[in-house]
Amino acid sequence: MDYGWHDFVGNIGVVGVLVTYLLLQLNRLDAQSLTYSAVNAVCALLILISLLVDFNLSSFVIEIAWFCISTVGIFKYFRTQRSKRRAVP
Repeated sequence: MDYGWHDFVGNIGVVGVLVTYLLLQLNRLDAQSLTYSAVNAVCALLILISLLVDFNLSSFVIEIAWFCISTVGIFKYFRTQRSKRRAVP
């Protein structure tokens, strides 16, 4: 088995997703936080990079979905922050 740069990048993404999820379960991260969504989006991109070299359709589809859902969380975070700033007199 060859272990290339793309495997390393993908493994960083996998570890990041798992650690982020663990921190969520341990109440160290808030699911509504920018950090949670941003880390998930970046890790999904890292996994996608590895999949571009060693393609797997099922994994590619789930990572695209993971990235899109994380992006929704990022936009929701900024929209909430903007609403909070407007509410302060």
